Amino acid sequence: MQNKKKYIYQKTIRFFLSLFRQEPPNREGLIEILRNAENRNLLDADALLMIEGALHVSETHVRDIMVPRVQMIIIDNNAKPEEILRSVVESGHSRFPVIGDTNDEIEGILLAKDLLNYYADADRDFNIKDVMRPTVFIPESKRLNVLLREFRMSRNHMAIVVDEYNGVAGLVTIEDVIEEIIGEIEDEHDHEDNEININTHDNNRYTVKALTQIGEFNEFFNTEISDNEYDTVGGFVINTFGYLPKRGEIIDFERFNIKILRADKRRVHLILFTQIDSGNSLENNSK
Repeated sequence: MQNKKKYIYQKTIRFFLSLFRQEPPNREGLIEILRNAENRNLLDADALLMIEGALHVSETHVRDIMVPRVQMIIIDNNAKPEEILRSVVESGHSRFPVIGDTNDEIEGILLAKDLLNYYADADRDFNIKDVMRPTVFIPESKRLNVLLREFRMSRNHMAIVVDEYNGVAGLVTIEDVIEEIIGEIEDEHDHEDNEININTHDNNRYTVKALTQIGEFNEFFNTEISDNEYDTVGGFVINTFGYLPKRGEIIDFERFNIKILRADKRRVHLILFTQIDSGNSLENNSK
């Protein structure tokens, strides 16, 4: 075991030394080197996806990920505490833009936790202006890597996005930016019905949860996998391998390269699908 660890360590060192000797000509070249490292088991697949996500945010603008204005959950500055509490409970959010006379008039940001002071003192008069936080406005064109740095420096977690006419276009949170790097973040307020089972990455790469229904997979990829023998993508993948695969195992099936990202002794959890040839449909040979 000790010799195996030493071999892997030396192999990793040699790879990174070669990386410095071969400076990639561009970003695509760098990504290709990193993917080769993953194929040689020198880089974890999850780590590769995060690195690609970090590179992706430097080329992505706020307009690409913001919550559109029509989907914003807002609080009226004249709302009573009971009404605000209802919005907090129903949405499960922790931060809310507070509007004035119009939706373009954002007066501040209300944090749900700041309502605790009011409910802790029943005799205290409620004035929403006493608990509002300052609003941060940013343009649609701001790049995500710049926004993330500003979020970290200012310790703000939400910004209001404005268009070229200074009208409210939407909002963005620090969680939205982080999810572009590491993937979807689920919490206790995320509803199972709205769960994202298939995430899209650069260069025809998709991470798919093993519990994804075959019907959803077929609809997403325009494929025709039969669900006669299995109901989920995990069942289909296990059938394709012919056994329960381990993490890191790879197999080709029709126009997909399939790689196991997460698995244990009982089942597969997360799979990476890479489209090799987008011109053919994926069909189960056993149909």
